[in-house]
Amino acid sequence: MFESLSEKLERSFKMLKGQGQITEINVAETMKEIRRSLLDADVNYEIAKDFTETVKQKALGANVLTVVSPGQLLVKITRDELANLMGGESEEISLSGKPAVILMAGLQGSGKTTHSGKLARFLKSKRGRSVLLVACDVYRPAAIDQLEVVGKQVGVEVFTERGNNNPVDIAKKGVEYARSKGLNTVIVDTAGRLAVDVEMMNEIEAIKKAINPSETLFVVDSMTGQDAVNTAKAFNERINFDGVILTKLDGDTRGGAALSIRAVVEKPIKFVGLGEKMDALDVFHPSRMADRILGMGDIVSLVEKAQEQYDEEEAKRLQKKIAKNKFDFNDFLGQIQQIKKMGNVKDLMGMIPGMGKAIKDVDIDDDAFKGIEAIIQSMTTFERENPTVINGSRRQRIAKGSGTTVNDVNKLLKQFEDMRKMMRMFGDKNKMSQMMKSMKNAPGAPRR
Repeated sequence: MFESLSEKLERSFKMLKGQGQITEINVAETMKEIRRSLLDADVNYEIAKDFTETVKQKALGANVLTVVSPGQLLVKITRDELANLMGGESEEISLSGKPAVILMAGLQGSGKTTHSGKLARFLKSKRGRSVLLVACDVYRPAAIDQLEVVGKQVGVEVFTERGNNNPVDIAKKGVEYARSKGLNTVIVDTAGRLAVDVEMMNEIEAIKKAINPSETLFVVDSMTGQDAVNTAKAFNERINFDGVILTKLDGDTRGGAALSIRAVVEKPIKFVGLGEKMDALDVFHPSRMADRILGMGDIVSLVEKAQEQYDEEEAKRLQKKIAKNKFDFNDFLGQIQQIKKMGNVKDLMGMIPGMGKAIKDVDIDDDAFKGIEAIIQSMTTFERENPTVINGSRRQRIAKGSGTTVNDVNKLLKQFEDMRKMMRMFGDKNKMSQMMKSMKNAPGAPRR
């Protein structure tokens, strides 16, 4: 995401490289380039103009410290203002009420039904909520079927009333059903249209009035750029929604909707959809997004994803095995599967500072570990537990069984052995101490 904008902003900052100070002349040229970059990213002209004027005034009024170059200072100011433009701080979804009722609104094709399911999964797994999905799209063919499929995928019950063509009535009955079953959260999926129309607005308004939701979320496709912003404005004027779910952000290399929507409708982006899988829904953090736009990575989100998959008991078990040099291919395979649960590999690598640009043109898909998994799965149980027994004939059999080459198997075994040695060293305090001493006494090491 934001690849195009990130590259153009980087080129803009280079204009200040080598400059001793920030002046009206050199910052004006940089701001012109930044404004052009934002417009190319489909950001509203007035927003782009106000943004660059704010950055310019703050840059001219700032003291350039001796340890910071003018270019670095401008990057810092731009980063802070980008975060402010997108809302500054992340905003929580309101879950007040018994049950809490969340109304989903948006155009047809925005991903409303899918994201109703994603939100249900998020609230169930990360907030410990008991969720009911309510199918109120009575017009689109197979809309109810789609929500039922989505509900099954995330393990959430779906309330339907086939044959009832009154969405207001269905919404009310759905809320009552949840209350009777002791469920504390209701997500109401409503009908969309191909365009904003009076009938659609009247209907969503009537549903909102009837069920009085604690949260109304507007779902919009980020790839529609300024159209997304204009649609958000039209919806907000009629139903006064509480927040936005921005979908397909993983496919939006320009990012204009994410940068403009808060400033135009004065409502926060609360969630972003970053892929097709049901777990591909993240809380929107403006400051982290600003870091990613400027190529600084998002190490906090990466750590959070890792913590979600962290199993304390499993970690203790592995620690004991590493200490005894018993870490084997079963453990290695388990660790690969943990990493895969964290999400798209390329997206994860993009969260590491400096890596986004490096892997921009590298094709890394979700099958990045496929070859390694195939090799390990072609080993016998005994071979996985005792990698040292894998001789030449065994390697040939494993290569044939995994559809790889003997060279691939050799490479994996070598990498695995190197990793085991390193893990063993880090687990052995005496060896670590010896290594540090030898480094200290090495030729060319600094002396006191």
